[in-house]
Amino acid sequence: MIVRQFLRWVQTAAPGNRAEATSALARAYLYSDLTPDDRLAAEAAMTVLLDDPSPMVRRALADALASAREAPHNVIIALASDQPEIAEFVAARSPLLSDAELIDLAASQHERVQSAIASRINISRAVAGAVAEVGSPAACLTLIENFTADVPLFSLSRIAERHGHLAAVREALLAHEHITVEIRQTLVAKLSDTLARFVTRKEWMPEDRAQRVTREACDRATVEIASTTKEGEVGGLVRHLVQSEQLTGTLLLRALLAGNLRFLIEAFAELSGLTPPRVAAIISDRTGNGFRALYDSTGLPANAYRAFHSALEVIHETGFVGGSYGAALLGRRMVERVLTRYEGAPQCEIDYLFAMLRRFAAEAAREEARYYTADLIAAA
Repeated sequence: MIVRQFLRWVQTAAPGNRAEATSALARAYLYSDLTPDDRLAAEAAMTVLLDDPSPMVRRALADALASAREAPHNVIIALASDQPEIAEFVAARSPLLSDAELIDLAASQHERVQSAIASRINISRAVAGAVAEVGSPAACLTLIENFTADVPLFSLSRIAERHGHLAAVREALLAHEHITVEIRQTLVAKLSDTLARFVTRKEWMPEDRAQRVTREACDRATVEIASTTKEGEVGGLVRHLVQSEQLTGTLLLRALLAGNLRFLIEAFAELSGLTPPRVAAIISDRTGNGFRALYDSTGLPANAYRAFHSALEVIHETGFVGGSYGAALLGRRMVERVLTRYEGAPQCEIDYLFAMLRRFAAEAAREEARYYTADLIAAA
């Protein structure tokens, strides 16, 4: 009887009054001791209210029912498909929504609804994966910062690939407790590409130069990441670089000149198909026997062989001393020795590599000067 009177009353009531009455009806359905007939009538009334022209009414209904396990499932589903300002209530809180329904909502709904899903307590790996795959930057950021969410590593990697160019997403990923070396390198590459595009768009330098400068900065950061990576994780970093087509001869030569033999060994093993111990044995052979065959099997540019061979000769003769500046920095004296060995090479082989090594030498000199002056200032 009461529900029938309510349905007649809402035909003429103002939107604000309808919203208050709708909230009261939903609470009565959830918490009052209604007869079966009244309960059935209340559910029917709430279903009718889904078509109310005022968003205030539907929002009041969503707010009252969102957290309740006793809410009618059909009403929750309808509210979850309503406009974002209403759907986000149930998307964030309703325990009635299954993983399949949440994934469907994430794929078809507004950014606010995706963010609401990403903020849910203890969301599953499947739902987290869906948000990572199709979610907006705001939704992915919410997911990263949701410490209760079970986010698999491949989903974090996917977020880095899709939104790693955004500073807020990069910072959140780098602060995540489960960040991997591969994801860190992906973020470095994304930042490099973003800077190149920005500089080119501003016309601060030509596109080809911007690409070269940012590419070298990315390579330098990658070598630094590799130098601080645990030995057992270097192989994973190398495979990531191969899959993303970032493992170039320039990057490997930079790593070698920085004295990072572990990275070089893992890279040559991945490219040649040999085992790391076998590659290490060939590289450590002072006679150089077998290195040419190993190098050729990697598919690296033939004209870069001389640079790698010369660098290894210098290491065998003098060793590599990274010093207090860290193994990620280029060894200035080592680069200069390699340059000296190029003086007698045919010009056609050394044009590009010689210019690159000269840039490496200049970079190493600047780094050495920075650390030297910093030490002087600290001592003073």
